[in-house]
Amino acid sequence: MQFKDCVAVVTGGASGLGEACVRDLVSYGSRVAIFDIKDDQGNALADDFGASVIFVHTDVTSEESVKAAIGSVKDNFGVVNVAINCAGIGFAEKVWSKRGSMQIDNFNTVVGLNLVGSLNIIIRCVEQMVNNTPNEEGERGVIINTASIAAFDGQVGQAAYSASKAGVVGMTLPIARECAAYGIRVVTIAPGIFETPMMAMLPKEACDKLAESIPFPKRLGRPSEFAMLCRQVIENPMLNGETIRLDGALRMQEK
Repeated sequence: MQFKDCVAVVTGGASGLGEACVRDLVSYGSRVAIFDIKDDQGNALADDFGASVIFVHTDVTSEESVKAAIGSVKDNFGVVNVAINCAGIGFAEKVWSKRGSMQIDNFNTVVGLNLVGSLNIIIRCVEQMVNNTPNEEGERGVIINTASIAAFDGQVGQAAYSASKAGVVGMTLPIARECAAYGIRVVTIAPGIFETPMMAMLPKEACDKLAESIPFPKRLGRPSEFAMLCRQVIENPMLNGETIRLDGALRMQEK
């Protein structure tokens, strides 16, 4: 898919990996809709790019919120060509510890945002993409999900997070197979340890230790590298139904 005149929806686009995708896509000529709940950051980022970017306050776990957000994209840009799911949350909680048992509500919150929220966006974007004019290869749209290497190498305390990201990996192929009939590709990226706002909350010593655990390159991933891979997925029509690890060969230890 070409970037000129492409319209992309990026969830979690106000910061971190999502923000990097917004900046990268716009630099290649795309128009972008930021779906996020961080109003100040989202509006500020949209203001940086003028008419090329809009911010829409969106709760991806809410069907009505996503429907309204897609409506705003249609009103402003006319179509949806690409959807990139970056919205997510993660926190550590053991099934049982001396502090008590896991709270099911916490588990449901993580799965609801990371997995169900991603599916909610996919459903509403596919509804729009099926009506797009296909390109010369019959392509109408591209969907990119964000999983995590925790889907494969989940650590102690990551039951909820790993389950949510494994669910994203698990639904990639069946949705890609279904959407193939409409000329819509579906790909998931499973990043390792990246420089995100969540990582910035850790002490420098902890970040350095994490970086040292990565075989090569021995540093945290850069959001721009995640955005670069998203761009390459959009451009390469043979990437479909796949989960791509972006982790510097890292395999997480037990804890």
